[in-house]
Amino acid sequence: MVEAFVRLQCPECSKDWQDSPSDLPDLRTNFSCPDCHATRRLTEFMRTGRDLETVKQFQ
Repeated sequence: MVEAFVRLQCPECSKDWQDSPSDLPDLRTNFSCPDCHATRRLTEFMRTGRDLETVKQFQ
C-alpha cells in the first residue's frame, strides 16, 4: 500500500515539511509550526489545493 503525504508550509517562518494526512488533526483545528510555533488553522499550512484535497479524503 502506498502512503499518502501532504506538503505543509508555515505562513510565518516558511518552513517546508511533509506529513501523513492520517497524522494531522481536523482541518478546522488549530495547528502549530514545529519550528516557530506559529498557531493557525491547519488549512493555512497547506501548500496547494491538492494537499488540502488529500487531507479531506482522510477525514
